[in-house]
Amino acid sequence: MKSIRFRSIIIYILSVAFIFGLVLFTAKIFTNGNIWATHAINKHIAQTGSLSMAGKIIDRNGAVLAQTVNGKRVYHDNQNIRISTLHTVGDNTKFISTAVQNSYRADLIGYNFITGLTTAGIFGSGSDITLTLDSQLCSQAYSLFGQRNGAAVIYNYKTGEILCMVSTPSYDPANPPVYENIKDNSSYDGVYLNKCLSSSLTPGSIFKVVTCAAAIENIKDIDSRTFNCQGSYTVGNDKITCVQAHGNISFKEAMSQSCNVAFAQLALELSKDKMTKQAEDMKFNSPIYVDSIALAQSVYDVKDATDNQLAWSGSGQHTVLTNPLHMAIIMGAVANNGIASTPYMVEKITSAAKYNNYVGYSQPQQRYLSNETANKIKDMMRYTVKNNYGDSMFPELEVCAKTGTGEVGEDKNPNGWMIGFSSRNDCPLAFAVVVENSGYGYSTAGPIAKTLMNTACDKMINRVE
Repeated sequence: MKSIRFRSIIIYILSVAFIFGLVLFTAKIFTNGNIWATHAINKHIAQTGSLSMAGKIIDRNGAVLAQTVNGKRVYHDNQNIRISTLHTVGDNTKFISTAVQNSYRADLIGYNFITGLTTAGIFGSGSDITLTLDSQLCSQAYSLFGQRNGAAVIYNYKTGEILCMVSTPSYDPANPPVYENIKDNSSYDGVYLNKCLSSSLTPGSIFKVVTCAAAIENIKDIDSRTFNCQGSYTVGNDKITCVQAHGNISFKEAMSQSCNVAFAQLALELSKDKMTKQAEDMKFNSPIYVDSIALAQSVYDVKDATDNQLAWSGSGQHTVLTNPLHMAIIMGAVANNGIASTPYMVEKITSAAKYNNYVGYSQPQQRYLSNETANKIKDMMRYTVKNNYGDSMFPELEVCAKTGTGEVGEDKNPNGWMIGFSSRNDCPLAFAVVVENSGYGYSTAGPIAKTLMNTACDKMINRVE
């Protein structure tokens, strides 16, 4: 009797284990089936890393950026377009993890949970993916960088469409360099990263937008405040330095002239808690997703900072880091009464079977700032362009902008930044440009932002393709 009972228990245990394993396996197929199906070990799908049954990748104007011809993955016939869109489109490898050919590989080859790869087998290819990007604008951005490293992004802050997303250095996916040569060559540092999505860099004075917001929210008489700048300000045993002695300067002028002394005093007055709260309200230290891809987080952490370090953090130094696309989102929030649309780059997925298509992307909106604070910052940034950079930089575009020079140390030149947006209703575009280890933002990132925004707005206003 005991023997039967013991055997029954064993059978029950094995049955439960079998059912649990079956449920787990089914769940894994559902969640990981696309990864298994698109793995390079499946030679009939992926040959030497290429997507032999993948559909097309198309830009917003109908230009084919990647397609499969006779089982071989080929890219746009213009080399500059191939290179400039590499980090968005991808190549025949999986090194650029955020690229569409990796993050949307299952869609491209026509995989779904019910039919597996049947769709691709019957129709000869997988789904086509249409992007929001303008490949000509990306090509122009890449050319403007020359041999310099950095990132440039422009997006529509009303709809969330990303029009331009370029990261350098890059390479030609039609003629990629050998991996062994890349890893030992400093000129290719970061080449597998889309810096618009996957990098966080020292921002310098573009972070003053955040400090400015904190001051507006927490200091009642901020608009009537006057600061005295003698070119430096001692905090602790070290000095906060400024590019020049501004003398007595108002809050608006401190922003326009990018006075480090004034913003150091503001950061100290606001305290760690209020500065941190404002930064986190604007999504620092938080995950942000673009088409299910997680951005590298922007970081503001002063919990262990000295007074001098807290003071420098008000001007985007100390350990502050910002992601380029996140800064463009913040600009979109300032432009849009404090509310930001989440950026996206995949506009449409069209299956070869003409069913189960995906059109558009439901864009959640998030509040970054109060309406009042956003409009005050907008006025200050508009004042900065008109009275400091000059409206001739962006003729008739009513641009609001801020430059930054992020000191990175180690005997390197600083990161040059420019962020901003057009306040015209018919050109609702926000931008962020960073040129790494280059110099002052106005002279390095500024010319790139100028040309790209003038081109992008001309295309939008005049409907030029």
